[in-house]
Amino acid sequence: MREPAGRKRARKNRPGDDSPLKPQRPWQVLSRSVFRIETGPPGEAHEYAVDVDHFDLDEEVALYRDGHQYLVAGTPATFVVPGGAIEVARSTFGVSRMHLVADSGEERVLAPDRHSAEYWRLVLDRRHPRLSRWIGRVAIGILVVGLVLFVPQLLELLSGLDVVAENVGTFTSPISLPAWLNVTLLVAGILASIERALTLRNHWLLDLDTWWLG
Repeated sequence: MREPAGRKRARKNRPGDDSPLKPQRPWQVLSRSVFRIETGPPGEAHEYAVDVDHFDLDEEVALYRDGHQYLVAGTPATFVVPGGAIEVARSTFGVSRMHLVADSGEERVLAPDRHSAEYWRLVLDRRHPRLSRWIGRVAIGILVVGLVLFVPQLLELLSGLDVVAENVGTFTSPISLPAWLNVTLLVAGILASIERALTLRNHWLLDLDTWWLG
């Protein structure tokens, strides 16, 4: 029987150094995220916390058990815990997955720390659900527009390569935008991507981390 990819990744996890989990501070709202969940058999449950440093160039995350560093892994990461596994993934703009997947297949999202940006986005969703939905829809619209504009430019860029031009031919993008509009779309795309990350939403095509680089 083939071993699931997540459990295979878990074998690469390194033991933690047992250091205590530092509290998340309000000024770390954009640089760090901490998520928590309690799981385990009745009477033997532990609190697990995942600490994500958004500016860590090694893209590593740490799992804490009852407040002490237990495991460290590069993302995407899978941390095996009693009754299942915590799956963690990140994108350029934040966290894209933070779920406890039980052995039964049931999934639970870990709770964000109250000083994290993800927590305040969740508060907005609970207090103003209609506004939250519209913000989400606007973010999707911006990313769709950006993707549509990016594809022709990407084709033009690829067709400029000698090997492509010789075998396929060249392509000239019909879209030519002024610099101010490109900058506006760039900023809007970044904000939309951050919004998606704060709600742990990710789609393989819509959320391409680099579409706006085009």
